[in-house]
Parts: sequence; structure tokens; C-alpha cells
Amino acid sequence: MPEWPSLPDFLKAVRRAVRVTLAAAAGFYPAVYLLDRPSAAVYALFAPIALGVLSPLPGSGRDRAGTVLYVLPAAAALTALGTALAVATASAVAGMLLVGFALTFGAAVGPRIAGAAPGLQLFYILACFPPYAPGTLPERLIGLCAGGVLLSLCELLVLPEPRSASYRDQLADALSLAARASSALARHGVPGPDLGRRLRAAGHGLRFSRQPPGTTPAGAGRTDRAMAQTGAATRRLLDQLAVLSAHTEPPCRDLPAQALLRGIATTCTAAADTLRGARRPTGPGPLLEMTDDFLTQRGRGVTEGSLAGHQVLRGRSTALSAGVSAMTVAAAVAVARGGARRVPGLPRDQFWYAEPSRARLWWVRLSGNLTLRSVVLQNALRTAIGLALARTVAGSLDLAHGFWVLLAVLTLGRTTAVATWSVVRSAIVGTMAGAGVAGLLLTGAGGATDVYAYLLVPLMAAAFTVGPLGGPAWAQGMFTLVVATAFAQLAPVSWRLAEVRVIDVLTGSAVGLLCGLLAWPAGARAEIRRSMAELLRSVAPLLPLTVAAALTPQDRELRYRTTQESVWLTGYRLRVAEAVYAQLRMEPSPGRHTDSSDWLAVINCAVHVLVGAHWLPQEHTPHAVPAEAGRWARDAAARLAADTARAADFPPAGTRARLPALPPGIARAAPPETRPYLVDVEVWLRQVARDLTATEAETSGL
Repeated sequence: MPEWPSLPDFLKAVRRAVRVTLAAAAGFYPAVYLLDRPSAAVYALFAPIALGVLSPLPGSGRDRAGTVLYVLPAAAALTALGTALAVATASAVAGMLLVGFALTFGAAVGPRIAGAAPGLQLFYILACFPPYAPGTLPERLIGLCAGGVLLSLCELLVLPEPRSASYRDQLADALSLAARASSALARHGVPGPDLGRRLRAAGHGLRFSRQPPGTTPAGAGRTDRAMAQTGAATRRLLDQLAVLSAHTEPPCRDLPAQALLRGIATTCTAAADTLRGARRPTGPGPLLEMTDDFLTQRGRGVTEGSLAGHQVLRGRSTALSAGVSAMTVAAAVAVARGGARRVPGLPRDQFWYAEPSRARLWWVRLSGNLTLRSVVLQNALRTAIGLALARTVAGSLDLAHGFWVLLAVLTLGRTTAVATWSVVRSAIVGTMAGAGVAGLLLTGAGGATDVYAYLLVPLMAAAFTVGPLGGPAWAQGMFTLVVATAFAQLAPVSWRLAEVRVIDVLTGSAVGLLCGLLAWPAGARAEIRRSMAELLRSVAPLLPLTVAAALTPQDRELRYRTTQESVWLTGYRLRVAEAVYAQLRMEPSPGRHTDSSDWLAVINCAVHVLVGAHWLPQEHTPHAVPAEAGRWARDAAARLAADTARAADFPPAGTRARLPALPPGIARAAPPETRPYLVDVEVWLRQVARDLTATEAETSGL
């Protein structure tokens, strides 16, 4: 049973229901009673339902209104295609297979398309069923456009949603907090016992999993990629500042760290103002210059060979990591808000998306999911095959109102067989109850269309409010009443319309269950372990490669070529793993599931490895480290790589990465100009080891 909705959720559902009902009624009634155009009336009714209820369009009212107008040409094209292919069942099925796959798979390029995809599929579904009537296409398009425009106007003008903070606003607030924390650390060292908690809480709040569906910058375009990178770098920066706030050596006592923290504060303030639209982006240039100065000074003023001196170097290394994160933020904001196509001075692999065209970026996203291990491709194939099979069954059996069969597949299908069965059971109960009430209504009212005209509006308002909140049973039951009262105004009907509705929903449910059982029935849960294991296996060889590139003075191009292939492979597998994890969070967890692996920790481990692979070779040691120090670094990296490879098997006893500490004698023997780079490697490997150990921590709700 669904949980009882909160008052804000209920009011939000009421406002949405009022907008959709008003748009649908404003198009339907004139088409039926003034123009006597039933084809136009059907599309004027279903256009607001498709784009207002079936499609979870994200954003504010203005954003949703813009999305509705943006997709209207595509909706019109799909309606025309369906009208043309309705000439035969075979052509309609082929079109359904193509349209179903293209829209579902194409949703990978961004939430705007993903949100509109279910509604767009409905336009083809409506048009591809008999009667084959190409002469009615103008009426259909007029009704569709009228319904879409009316919905757009209602989204703008009727009961607008209270404005909520966008992800960009949250980023700006988090960066302002980071700026204040950096300034406080530079002035006071430890400015309060709760600073670390507030910083970590702010970083946690920026996770995509904490945002409303469809509001995150998850698109394939340059701006969304840059905003996503801004969010990831901001989370790292907040965590690094939290570590500094708890450091035993306050940064305010360390002049090089103090200057760098002030530069971080200035950079964060500028980035926050840019995100709020208060200033043009400045980019990472000023902080990059300060970082170069810091690199030349950070080995000075340290007591050689002492524990305190080593702690100071670790603190400076953490401050440098925070500076790197702040530079990444500034560069990503410049790409997102200023349209920068190049980021000089920063690792080019980290901002590879800044130069390619939008079409190229879309192709990279789509081609990266052209593997049967991709849950995006699996979902697209499952949906397309299910809709095509449903169209075949409905056409072969000549089912009346056969589009209800496909609508059932579209709305009841889930990514796992268990979830589909749970939804189908509830939907069948709701449909049977709704059909019983509809049968009594049709029998009692007979041909009195006035009764249906009076009932349609309150029924739509109730259905579009209760359905999304009450679950599949309420949604299907109430929608059965809506379609019964609507179609009763278009043509003479009897109680058998309710019987047809039940048959169609049962048929669609059977098709959906069949596809759910045969096509990847376990959903993301079957892929999560495999994708995370592949991610860890790609991370393992990157560790010794990065250490070698960071501690060996060599040509920059040679360092770049040494790690490029491993960085690309790890980045690709990270994107696949993130997609699987995102779907896993939306799937119900079976009671027998006892896996204790923390998948988010695996992703965090890979992210930290990639950050080090980008930046450590960039700031390589100017001189070769002593042979003994080099052996320690290579041995530590090799041990951690072996632990990472073992962790990919997820042994029952877990993985405990034990990184050998940098011996004081080795640190003391290293020249002062190379010792900080050795500490950088130590701090990075220790962070990766902590992440790796956390991968076997007990998961709390994923």
C-alpha cells in the first residue's frame, strides 16, 4: 500500500490535476459540442493527459510549458506516422517497435526528453490503430496542438507551483558556504565544532539522489555535463574542507595554506555569483596562479624528519586537493555559464566535453550505452518489444479500443519482473472495480450524454489527483471511469465498453508480464555487481600508472599517453555503473537480498582515483625521487591495486586495504623539493584505501 501523502504532495497533485483537467476540458468540449469533430476531440483530450499526467515533466511551470511546446512538433510527426502506418497491422507493429525503442533509448540524452518520452509514445499509439483514416489527420493535428497549447497556458497561468530551489541555486549556496568556511579556516583554523558537520551535510544534499526526479543536470549536452561536474567537484571540496577543519595543525598557522585557502574562498564566491547570474565567469586562472606559487613554497618552513613536519605536509596536501577541486568548479562553471570551449592549464581529459558539438556529445552518450550490459539499452529493448507485441496481439485479435492494451503495457511495465507483477495485480483490481462502476453508470445513464458531460470534469480532477498518489489500483480504476464517460460522449455505447476496458487491460498486463519475465527480469540488480566489478578492475591498473607518472620527471605528453587509455576506460565504466546504480535505487529491494556491499562507496572510490589520475601527473615532481622512496610508492600502489582487484570479486569476508605508511626515514631522505609530492601520493592512496574498505560496509538503504 502506498504511504499516505504529505500535505505538500497532496496540494501539488491537486494543482497538477486542476491544470490538466482544465486544459483537457477546454479542448474536448468545444470539439465535441460546437465543432462536432470527434477525432479532434480525442486528441484534444489525450494531449494534456499524455504530457501532463503520463509524462513526468520536470522543472517549474515555465519550464514545463516550454517543454510541452518544444515536443509538440515531435508529437505531430508521430501522429502523422501512426496515421500512415495504420493501413496494416504489420506496418503498425514495425513502426511501434522503432518508435518505442527510439524514444526510450533516446531518453538517455537528458531528463527533458526522458520526461516527455511516455507521452510522445501515446501519440503514435493512438494514431496507429484502425480505422485507417488518413483524411482525419488534419483534425487530429488540430486537436493535438490545441490540447498542447492549452496545457502550456495552464502550466503558466493556473495555480503555478511555488518556486523551489533549482540545482544551480543549491550549488551556489553550497559554494557560498565553502567560501565562508575557507575564509574562517584561513583566519581562525578551527572556526567551530559544527563546521565539518555543516560542510558534509551540504555536500550530501547535492547528491543527485537527493534531488526531485528530472531536476538534475543529467543531460548529454555541454551545459549539463559541466553542471554535473560542478556538483561533483563542489561535493569533494566540501568534504576536503571538512577534513581540514578537523586537522590537528590549523591552517591559520601555516602561511602557504592560509594564502591558498583565501584564494579558494575568492574563487568559490565568484563561482557562486556566476551561478546566480550576478557576474560573468572568471574561470580558474587566478587560483591556478596561486596554486603554482603554493607548489613552489609548500616544502618550505617544515621541520625535516619530524612527525609535526609530516603532519604539516599532509595538511598542505589536503589544502592543495581543495584548491584543485575549487579550480575544477571554476572551470566547469565557465563552461556551463560562459560557454568556454577550452580550459587552459587544467587536465584536458577532465573537460573533454567542452569542445565537441552537441550532436557529438549526444552520440557519445548513446553509443556508450550500445551494449547489452547497459540498463538503458535493456529498458529500451524491453519497452519496444512489449509495445510491438501488444500491437500485434491487439491487431490480430481485432480488439476494440486496442490502444488501451498498449497503454497498459506502457504504464504498468517496470524494470523487474517482481515489480511488474506487483503493479499488475493492483492495476487489475482497480480496473475491475472501475469497470464495475462504469458499467453501472453506462447502464443507468444510457444515451444521456448530458450526464457524461457533467461527470467528466470532476472525474478527471479526482483521477488525476488520486491516481498518482494512491498507486496503480486507484489510477487504473479512476482512469477507467474517465475514458468511459469521455467515449460515451463521442459515440453510442453500452455497458460492454467497461467489459472491453477490462479485456484490454488484462491483455496488456499479460504482455507486460511476459516481457518482464523474459527480458532481464532482475533489472539493475542483476547488473550492479558485474558493472561495479568491472569498474574496480579498471581502477586497479590506474593506481600504479598514476603514481609512476606523478613521481617521475618526464615529458607531459608521455605522461598523458601513459594514463590516457586507462583513464578513458575507467571513466566509461564509471558512467555505466552510475546508470545501473541510479536505476537500482528506484527498484524495490527483495526481502531475501542480503548483499552488504556499499555500491556508492565503489563509485566514490573510482571518482577519487580518476581525480588523482587527472591531477597528480599534472603536478609531477620536478626531480626524480630517491630510489628507496620510489620503491615504497610503487610497492604501496601495487598492493592497493591488488587489493582493488580482489575487491572486484566482493569476497564474503570483505576487503581490508592496508596501505603501508610512508616510513619517516624514507621521507627524511627525500629532498625537500620532492618530499611534498611524495606526501601527495601518500594522501591520495590513503583516501583510495579508505574508500575501498568502505565498499564492504553495511549498506543503509542504498
